Amino acid sequence: MSSLPPWLAQLLPILILLGAIALVLARLPKVELGHTDAFRRRRFFNWFPLGMTYAFLYMGRYNVNVATSALGGRTTNADFGTIFFWGTLVYGFAFLLNGPLTDKLGGRKTILMSAAGSSVANIAMGGVVYAVLTSDWQPPGGLVATLSFLYAVNMYFQSFGAVSIVKVNAAWFHVRERGLLGGVFGILISLGVYFAYDWSRIIVKAAPTYWAFFVPAAILAAFVVLDYFVIRDTPSHAGHPDFDTADASSGDTGPQLGVMAVFKRMITNPTIIVILCIEFCSGFMRNAIMQWYPKFAKSTGIGESFVAANWGMLLCVAGITGGMFAGVISDRIFDSRRGPVSFVLYAGMSVGAVATLFLLNSVALGWTVIFMSLCVIGVHGMLSGTASMDFGGKKNAGLAVGIIDGAVYAGTALQSILLGSILPAGELAKSPSNWGNWPLAMLPLSFAGLLLATRVWNARPQPKSTPVPVAAVPSAAPSQASRTGTGG
Repeated sequence: MSSLPPWLAQLLPILILLGAIALVLARLPKVELGHTDAFRRRRFFNWFPLGMTYAFLYMGRYNVNVATSALGGRTTNADFGTIFFWGTLVYGFAFLLNGPLTDKLGGRKTILMSAAGSSVANIAMGGVVYAVLTSDWQPPGGLVATLSFLYAVNMYFQSFGAVSIVKVNAAWFHVRERGLLGGVFGILISLGVYFAYDWSRIIVKAAPTYWAFFVPAAILAAFVVLDYFVIRDTPSHAGHPDFDTADASSGDTGPQLGVMAVFKRMITNPTIIVILCIEFCSGFMRNAIMQWYPKFAKSTGIGESFVAANWGMLLCVAGITGGMFAGVISDRIFDSRRGPVSFVLYAGMSVGAVATLFLLNSVALGWTVIFMSLCVIGVHGMLSGTASMDFGGKKNAGLAVGIIDGAVYAGTALQSILLGSILPAGELAKSPSNWGNWPLAMLPLSFAGLLLATRVWNARPQPKSTPVPVAAVPSAAPSQASRTGTGG
């Protein structure tokens, strides 16, 4: 692999892993729900470009980590924590607006808004960095304040991403298919993390730092054009019959409830409340690992270790593995329940958090946090990517995932401002022994997530009526009532 271009050498293990997963999944017994081959093909061409758009949104989100590191003395770890804090705070609160908006407009329109808005915001951030590096320009209020504002704008549009993908897929996948779909969601997150870290790192090594913003902006602009032509909100919009997905909207043929009525229903559901708390812990844990290990590696001088040098690729492999592991055991072992999967993965995270306390001076630390990433991405795919569909139903999937992902980014915002203030800086950061606050901050959240997962062990969505088997749905074009029932 040494003769291959660096980007291909890093991408090859991911492609091999994806091929192996595809082979395993192809040999698993099929969940027979009466879908035709034509429907499955059209569904693939719906979710795949949608999913890749989501992956490149991640590149346009976490590229700020690599970019701020590449700016050297112009930004510190604390500055990164400030920029990331404001972005994630806006991201979390934006769900309260963008979730209901996605339910009203449909996921197709909002994924176009997300990709277009993020593209423009990345162009603006790249323009600021370009002016700073080439003309030594001093932005009004300073570089950190300017990037914080533009990153917050970026994250507002980014917040449409997860809501849109869940909203669209909720109408295309039955509850019994969604465990593996949650695994696919984890794969998409993992690919996005790989693009954000390793591709951005390759970009800043080969070109000035501002290209870390311009490249994802161009890719997202291209996906806006592609998505406009291929993505459809529901099967009926693509010429296939709609069907009963057996989630919480099943049998609900009444009018769409108002935002506050749906919101009240969600936050008074004990299962949703527990999932919110678990995902708050997941947001803290995921970004405490993903955002701060590269900073730890660079500060302590272990940036050339295998894990640090291939951080994005290894995160991607871990996330793909964790996502598909979670999806398979959810559908095949736990009968499409999401709670037991979360418990198993949080148990792994808790063990890893304890181990991290004793491994700050060891090369084993890198592999430990990779294992923890495998666990947390698996949980996130199960809860934000799948349970939100199950318990919100396809009718209210936008608001459901908005509330749940809002909790994720509340946890993310807390870790960003907390770790940015308690972790060492300057000369102190060069000694791994001074980073003890990092694992200590993760310990309580990992154990809290573990305990909370036991509270939703047997949780399932409750349809409002007995679902009609998919195989019983006529293959002819759907009636107007069917079109109205699925919405979108």
